[in-house]
Amino acid sequence: MTSLKSKLSLCVYVLLAAAGGLAAADKLDLDRVKPVPANEPIPVADFFRPSMLRYPVLNQAGTHFAALVSAGSGHSELMVYDLEKAKFERLAGTFDRDIRGFYWLDDKRLIFSLTMEKRYAEGVLVADIDRLDRCYPVLQADAVYVLAVPKKSPQKPLVWIRQDAFDDGRDGGVVQLDALLDKGEVVRLGWVTLDAQTWATIGENNQRHVLKSYPAPEGGMVIGYLPDKDGELAFGITSKDGQKTLHRFADGRWSKCPVNLDQVDIFAYGEKPGELVVLAPRVAGKPRALQFMDAATGQLGDILLQGKDRDFTGWLYRHPVSHNILGVAYYRGGPQMVWFSEEYRAIQKIVEGYLPGLVVHIIDSDAAQRRFLVSAFSDRQPTTYYWLDLEKRMLGPIKCTAPWIDPARMQPMNIMPFKTRDGHQLDAYVTLPVGASKQHPAPLVVLPHGGPWVRDYWGYDGEAQFLASRGYAVMQPNYRGSPGYGWSFKIEDEWDFRSMHNDVTDATKTLLASGLIDPQRVAIMGGSFGGYLAISGAAFEPDFYRCAVTIAGIFDWAQVLQEDKYYQFDNIRYSTFKRWLGDPKKQREKFDAISPLRHIDQVKIPIFVAHGKDDPVADVAESRGLISELKKYQIPHEVMLVREEGHGMLRLGNQVELYTRIEAFLAKYLQPTPPAATATSAGSPP
Repeated sequence: MTSLKSKLSLCVYVLLAAAGGLAAADKLDLDRVKPVPANEPIPVADFFRPSMLRYPVLNQAGTHFAALVSAGSGHSELMVYDLEKAKFERLAGTFDRDIRGFYWLDDKRLIFSLTMEKRYAEGVLVADIDRLDRCYPVLQADAVYVLAVPKKSPQKPLVWIRQDAFDDGRDGGVVQLDALLDKGEVVRLGWVTLDAQTWATIGENNQRHVLKSYPAPEGGMVIGYLPDKDGELAFGITSKDGQKTLHRFADGRWSKCPVNLDQVDIFAYGEKPGELVVLAPRVAGKPRALQFMDAATGQLGDILLQGKDRDFTGWLYRHPVSHNILGVAYYRGGPQMVWFSEEYRAIQKIVEGYLPGLVVHIIDSDAAQRRFLVSAFSDRQPTTYYWLDLEKRMLGPIKCTAPWIDPARMQPMNIMPFKTRDGHQLDAYVTLPVGASKQHPAPLVVLPHGGPWVRDYWGYDGEAQFLASRGYAVMQPNYRGSPGYGWSFKIEDEWDFRSMHNDVTDATKTLLASGLIDPQRVAIMGGSFGGYLAISGAAFEPDFYRCAVTIAGIFDWAQVLQEDKYYQFDNIRYSTFKRWLGDPKKQREKFDAISPLRHIDQVKIPIFVAHGKDDPVADVAESRGLISELKKYQIPHEVMLVREEGHGMLRLGNQVELYTRIEAFLAKYLQPTPPAATATSAGSPP
C-alpha cells in the first residue's frame, strides 16, 4: 500500500507541476503546490486557483481512472492513470482549447468535448488510452452535449447537437455517433477563418460519423433531453410561452406526458422504462419528497427520501452495472450519505474509519465493486480524492484538489438559521475571522449567491475563506428560491425578487443581533444575481451598508426583457421571465420596485462595479448603465470592465486582479472610523 500510495501521489504532483508553464508570464506562482509559511499572508491566487484534479471516473474494469486536471492559469486537460502500473498520461486540448468533460466508452476509449475559454463547445473527440496522443474528431464546429453512453452499444454514444454550425446554428437534435470511426483531423476553429473546402470537409466528416438521427419533440423549443438507466434516449422537455412540457420517447416517437412541470421537478431517470425520479408537488406542511414517477401517467410511486424540514438537495449514487439507485448524498445543513444498501453502509463506515473528521462520499466503483473512488472534505479542507481496494482493505490518496491550502489556517463555516419577515425559516452560512468575538466584533461582508435558483452549501469555499483571511466575517444567506426551501413557499415566491432582497436583509439583521459583528462596518457583495442583490441592498437599504461590490449583475429587469425579446425564438428566457415576472409595459410599478437601477438616487455608499465585456448572460450594458447612474448622482465608485471575459472572471489573472482590488476597496471603506468624505454613508441598521 505504501508503495502504490506514494507513487500515485507523486505522479499527480509531477503532472501538475509540469503544467504550470504560464506561471512566469502571468506572475502567478502556479508551480508551488505547498502552502505558504504560516507567518506569511496567503496569496490571493491561492483561494482562486483551479482545482488540480476534478471528476475522477473509473473504467468498468477498474484498471484505470480518468480525470480533468488543471494546466497553466486555468486550462483543463485530461489525465488517465493506470492503477496497476502506477503510470499516468495526459492529453491537452488542441489549439489552447480546454477539455471540458468526458465519458468512458469502454475500458480503453474515452469520448470528450472541447471548449473555448469555458464558453463555446467545439465538438467531441475520441481517444484510446493506449495512444492518447492520437485522438480523432467525431463532431467538430457544433455546440454539443454528450447525453449518454448506451449500455448495449457503448461505442455509439448519444449526443445532442445544441447548435449545428452547418445549419445556421439551429438545434440539430439528438444523434447517435460511430465513435470507432477514426476519420478526419482536428481543425482549429474560433477566430480562425476556414476556407470553403476545409469547412466542407468538416461537415462531411461530421455526417460520416452520424449513425442515426432522432426526431425532436414538438410543442415548443427543446430545452433538454434525458436518457433512461440503460443510456437510451427516453425523455425530452420543451418550452413554449414560458410553459414547460415533458415528452416520453418510445417506439420511435414522442408523446406528451400528463405532468405539470410547474409542480414537479425532474431530478433524474428512474429504474424502470418510462420512470423518472422527481421532486414531488408541494404538500402543505411537508417538505417535498424525492420520489419515483411514471412519466406516461404522471402517477407518483415509492418515496426514496423525504426530509423533516427541507426539500431534497443532493445527488444519486447508482450501481455501476445495473444503474439502480443504491444511495443518495443529501444536504441537510451539512452533507450526509443515505444508503439503501447494507453493503454500502458497511463500506461507508470503513472509509470513514480511515478519514475521521471529514465528510466522506463514495463517488464511483468498477463493475465488480472491488475498487472505489472516494472524496473527502470539510469546511476547512478542500476535497481530496482517494482510491479504495475493498478486497485488500487498503486506502490511498490520489490528490488534494488544492494542496496549497493549509486547513489549519482556514476558518470553520457555521450554520445560522434565521426567520424572514413573513415568518419562514431559512439558513445562512457564517464564517468568522480569527479573533472575532462580542468583545472584538468583526466587519462583515454579506455574500448572497447568484442564480437565484441555486444555493450555497456547507463546505470549503475559496471566496469566503479569502475574505475571512483578510479579517472579515462572511455571511452567505440562502434566500427564498434557493433549493431546499420550496416546500414552505408558494411557487410565485421563487420569482419575488424584492422579497429575496428582504430575506438577505433579515439574515443580516439576525447575525448583527449576535453581537459578533460591528454594525457600523457591513458591506454587501455578490456576482450575477448576487450582484443584483448587492445593488438592491445599496439602493433599498441606504443606511444599512457601508459599501457594495457587484460582479456581472443585472439591475433593470424591464430592460432585460426588452433586449431578450429580440432573441425569443432562440432562447426561452424572454417567455419564461414574461410569464413569471409579468409585462413591464403593463406592470411598470412592479418592475420599478425590483430594479435598483431606477433607485440609484437613494444610494449613499461607494460601489465597486466589475463585469466581463463579452458576458452572454448579463450584458455588460447593465453595468455600463449602473456606472452612468453612479456618475449622474456623483456616487463614489470604482470600475473593472474586462475584455474577453464572460459571466464572471474566468481567467485566473483577472480573478486575482479583481479580488486584489476588492480587498483594497473593502479596506478603504470598512475602516473602524469612516473617512470624512464618506461619513454620511455609514449608519446603523434600522
